[in-house]
Amino acid sequence: MKVPVVDLENNVVDEVELPRVFQTPFRPDVIKRAVIAQQSHRFQPQGRDPMAGKRTTAESLGTGLGIARIPRVRGTQRGAFAVGTVGGRRAFPPTSEKRIRKRINKKERWLAIKSAIAATALRDVVAARGHIIDAVSHLPIVVDDSIEELKKTREVRELFMKLGVWPDVERADRGKIRAGKGKMRGRKRKVGKGPLIVVMEDRGISKASANLPGVEVVKVTDLNAEVLAPGAHPGRLVIWSRSAFEALDKVWGEKP
Repeated sequence: MKVPVVDLENNVVDEVELPRVFQTPFRPDVIKRAVIAQQSHRFQPQGRDPMAGKRTTAESLGTGLGIARIPRVRGTQRGAFAVGTVGGRRAFPPTSEKRIRKRINKKERWLAIKSAIAATALRDVVAARGHIIDAVSHLPIVVDDSIEELKKTREVRELFMKLGVWPDVERADRGKIRAGKGKMRGRKRKVGKGPLIVVMEDRGISKASANLPGVEVVKVTDLNAEVLAPGAHPGRLVIWSRSAFEALDKVWGEKP
């Protein structure tokens, strides 16, 4: 199967053979395992102070008073110390020694990346993920290597408009503020994921697209399950440079 190669004006200039990696079966279950395993390496261990909820002189009043036998603060009827009381200790608090890093076999992780790559060419999967691809004529999108040399944000924006993916960038431009205490924990806003640009060599494209919401640039050798399937949802809209597209079988086609 041949895939058209377009230039920066979206004119077809050549054709390339579809890499064999796109024949990998679609395995969303394996992709999810790989993404969760990668995310778990960023988890911060948490524990509790051994004395939490125990800094009190509360003691039970015993029986015969018609009230529960939970420890109570001296001189009051307020419960303390016991499990289930306000400000009391927890029965089984989390410990910092808990193993929270999830592991995945090397071959399974390799399969997940290949399957996530193959999912980027499935139009129904890409659309189901939420990407706006009504104006995109074909998938996968392969652009000649001049895309790697773009230096201006304006040039990238014009390219996206000609490729028909600019509506997806506008869709990703949402800064919804989280509810609750998540605002205080380094993730105040929910940021959408837009197109992913995969290149063989970064010669300026990453800086040119840095200010476009949801747009990411990654080398073909640095692909992973999370960047191809953010949130464990496969089918990300990907724009390939020609050299990166042709190197897929060499980089990811062989067994680990």
